[in-house]
Amino acid sequence: MVAQFNGFQISPIHNGDAWKICNFCVSNADRFKRYFPKTLEQNLNPTLSQFFVDKKVKQFNNKEEFLFTLKHSETRELAGLIYIKELDWDIKQGEFAYCIGYTFEGQGLTSKAVSELSKHAFKNLGVEVLQIISHKNNLGSVKVAVNNNFQWRKTLLNEYTPPNEQPLDMELYELYKK
Repeated sequence: MVAQFNGFQISPIHNGDAWKICNFCVSNADRFKRYFPKTLEQNLNPTLSQFFVDKKVKQFNNKEEFLFTLKHSETRELAGLIYIKELDWDIKQGEFAYCIGYTFEGQGLTSKAVSELSKHAFKNLGVEVLQIISHKNNLGSVKVAVNNNFQWRKTLLNEYTPPNEQPLDMELYELYKK
């Protein structure tokens, strides 16, 4: 476990997470299809989820990508997933990506999880720059960046193309190790 707060805990992904991730993705499919289509398509059934988890555990251990789960401490219900991805070890930089289940939205859990994982990344993972890339209309994601003192840097033109849509401009926010 990396951190605990408000009855929730953040932990690295582990091999026992496949069923929870499958249920989480399927029950939140409408929420995830635009900004998390790859995670969603890799978790549409328990078999796919086990492959996904095995791959993510291996990537975590190899420091290629870090995936953390946010679970309710008592019920063990999966509330969210938080990635530190696009790692560039030459410049010690990583990018956050996160999704929260619809029953947990609006409680500040993602902001708190990103706060805790930012501290963890700076102290234990060797990262010195963290990024959040969000669409300006994704107000929840922008709020996570602002709540955690990430500074807006620039607009990235045609940065992300959601499934069956035109490319979107995205906003880049950054936080530096102090």
